Amino acid sequence: MLHRYGKTILYLAAAIFMSLPVVSCRSTSHTTHTYRPYHERRNRGVAPHDDTPSVSDPHKPTPGGNGLVSDEWAQLDIKLGRNDNKKLYKELKRWLGTPYAHARQDCGEGTDCSGMVMVVYQEVYGIKLNRNSAKILEQNCRPIDLDDLREGDLVFFFTNDEERISHVGIYLKDNKFVHASSSRGVVVDDLRQNYYATHFYSAGRVLK
Repeated sequence: MLHRYGKTILYLAAAIFMSLPVVSCRSTSHTTHTYRPYHERRNRGVAPHDDTPSVSDPHKPTPGGNGLVSDEWAQLDIKLGRNDNKKLYKELKRWLGTPYAHARQDCGEGTDCSGMVMVVYQEVYGIKLNRNSAKILEQNCRPIDLDDLREGDLVFFFTNDEERISHVGIYLKDNKFVHASSSRGVVVDDLRQNYYATHFYSAGRVLK
């Protein structure tokens, strides 16, 4: 009886084994995996050739030449903290987008670099600066290292072959600074951009 049941169990086991799918035991060392780009993996529900235009994110920076122009600091990828000078940012926000105009300092209408810096410092700090970028560094500032830059400090550049100071901007944070570009008006740029890194002259802290 036991022998008969044993044979029955063996037959059942063999039948089950034969019904299983065949699995290849070949080496997988040469298996090729295809990785989808990040934007495709992120949008799994979108067809690979979907031509529907994407909706622009209103919180992303808006490019303007080599820098950024915007009406909102959130769009400039600048996160304000509780210790940031809100008065400074509020005043500079008024100037963003002001077109460049030599020898002027009129918010929203036209300004050059030193004109904007002079007015902003008068409004925010009650400090009167010179009307010339080179003289601002010479008479109103003490030079500081790049590593010591903090909100409200000034950054100076040379834009000619003689390497004399000819441009100034106001430092914000995270390598960003505001200045009046001769081609784009008042914008926010990054000190690490090739042009500004190449033409950087000095950083300065305004004397109280």
